[in-house]
Amino acid sequence: MAFTNTHLSFSRLQRFEQCPLSFRLHYIDQRKSEPGVPLRFGKAIHAVLETLVGEALATRTTGPLSSTRAIELFGPEWAKANLVGLELFVQGVAILKQFVRDEGVLDPSTVLATEKEFRLEIGGFSVLGFIDRVNRIDDETVEIVDYKTNHQLFTRDEVDASLQMSLYELAARQLWPWAKNVRLTFWMLRHGLRQTTTRAADELDAAKAYVVTMGKQTETAPEYPARVHSGCTYCDHRSACPAYAEVLDGSREVLHDDLANLEQIATERERIASRVRILQAHKTELEKAIKDHLKNESELVAGGVRYTMFNVASVNHPLESTVRLLSEATQRSPDEITREIAIVDNDALKRLVSGLGDAVPKPRITLLRAELDAKAEKTFSPRFWAKEVA
Repeated sequence: MAFTNTHLSFSRLQRFEQCPLSFRLHYIDQRKSEPGVPLRFGKAIHAVLETLVGEALATRTTGPLSSTRAIELFGPEWAKANLVGLELFVQGVAILKQFVRDEGVLDPSTVLATEKEFRLEIGGFSVLGFIDRVNRIDDETVEIVDYKTNHQLFTRDEVDASLQMSLYELAARQLWPWAKNVRLTFWMLRHGLRQTTTRAADELDAAKAYVVTMGKQTETAPEYPARVHSGCTYCDHRSACPAYAEVLDGSREVLHDDLANLEQIATERERIASRVRILQAHKTELEKAIKDHLKNESELVAGGVRYTMFNVASVNHPLESTVRLLSEATQRSPDEITREIAIVDNDALKRLVSGLGDAVPKPRITLLRAELDAKAEKTFSPRFWAKEVA
């Protein structure tokens, strides 16, 4: 039976790109999806930010947002998303506090819209979507903002080539035709920073052509094969996917022993890397169930294995007293010893600086970050990196 899209969206096209089988299960077979924790967590955070900013816009109140109110809103959204786990909840609270600090003083007159719906007509397809937020920068510029709760930052290539952002710019130019300039920003909430890009006219034309091409492909594909990749661990249809099951039981594997054939070994390497990520994520899920049991029991014996929890000591030496003792023992000056052994943990420093938001003006914090970064000692080591190319 022929399939026709009721509409297209970035999420539809992305799903087809990542795995045609997932697209078929979701949109053609209309199977009930089972969103994973990352997706549900992201939606909960988005809902809080939409309400938090929306309340300020509704009252036309200029000023800082409230962390207390953000956390208050988070509780119901957390329950609605059926989330559990103190560690994840703490992450959510930290993200919301960071957002409030980074937002600073919110001027409602600079926010043109939140959760703005749009519809584009591209090559016979209706493309629908929602923009998290639109800011008015000046009389000629708007900023499209998309909130992201990703653990990893995007690469520069990923930001500059994002189809999602290309569609958002097309929508912005339709909705706000007076804007001569459109700034496109991923607000990376876990990291407290924004990744920004722009689009040239030829890039937008290419994006439209791609949408039409992919839209037709979703409707005319003779089959919808599974495409195994690391994202399978987050797929909301993985329980119905035979390829995912094959990865878990180890039957989906192709081995090459000709190490001179770079094409073969690269293909095998990516297949194994994806499988390792999938298995690691599944192992984490299974371990969580065991750890939850061990919260109430000292040990668990199951499947011929004994499981237990134990504490691992983490040792930190107070700086002042440690330096004093070493100085006395070696007859070296405290400053000399401090220079040799003391180091400031980068993550701890970032948390401290971020926590200054209520006491120090935002411009001063920005300058302080730049000053600290200039003083930092950087070391570099080789790191293996791989990315699929078209």
